Amino acid sequence: MPATAPADRPQPAIAAALLDPAAPVPPGLRAGNGSDPAARLAVHRHNVDAAWARALADGFPVVRRLVGEAFFDTMALAFARRQPPRGPVLGDWGDGFAAAIAGYAPARGLPWLAEVARLERARVRAALAADATPLDAAAVQSHLVHPQRLPGARLRLHPSLAALSFEHAALSIWAAHQLDELPATLATDGAEAALVLRDAGDAVLTLAVDRPTAAFCAALAAGRPLGAAAAEAGAGLDLAAALALLLRHGALVGWEPALEAA
Repeated sequence: MPATAPADRPQPAIAAALLDPAAPVPPGLRAGNGSDPAARLAVHRHNVDAAWARALADGFPVVRRLVGEAFFDTMALAFARRQPPRGPVLGDWGDGFAAAIAGYAPARGLPWLAEVARLERARVRAALAADATPLDAAAVQSHLVHPQRLPGARLRLHPSLAALSFEHAALSIWAAHQLDELPATLATDGAEAALVLRDAGDAVLTLAVDRPTAAFCAALAAGRPLGAAAAEAGAGLDLAAALALLLRHGALVGWEPALEAA
């Protein structure tokens, strides 16, 4: 039977005691079956910790496999106590985990780990993102026949799309862990980039792209006009190929033409 608080005991005190393993038992807390309140509180703390670690393990399976269960659980709980869930759906929680990993001292020798976490979180967010109807080729072509309007046009991308650039081989590391058997050696060096999005069949895709394409898509997603997004991507961008890629995977869902000068 769970520990209970007296009627005049505010529930935040119980929540704070659950979140902080060093916190004392709140005054007046008692167990309904007459058992030791401290022992019952410890059981509930363990259950909360286990639920948090399990929720993060579900969303970051490759990160967990890379560092092992014990290391992952310790890292996950350190994050959870600083940034506990704010709602009842644990799948919505975890956006800050990659940044927490980057600042976690015991993981400092694994500089690619936080990048793998970013990729895994992007895949979860893609699965949970809202639906949107993609533009078809004819709709896109109707805009391309007005080249003078292209630089100022704003393209809306599918809500599931994330454009990621990595300083290490995070995509290769993640992809290797999707195989039945890991390769004998796995390089971690080398900058990479990826697009994550959900296709028309609700499958979450992870596409390897070059860094200019990722930068271009990130700029579009941030609301930059087409010309500005292309400029941010740099001279290495193949604009036609990038647009074709977005169109092929149903990632273009809106096109706002530039207004002609009055």
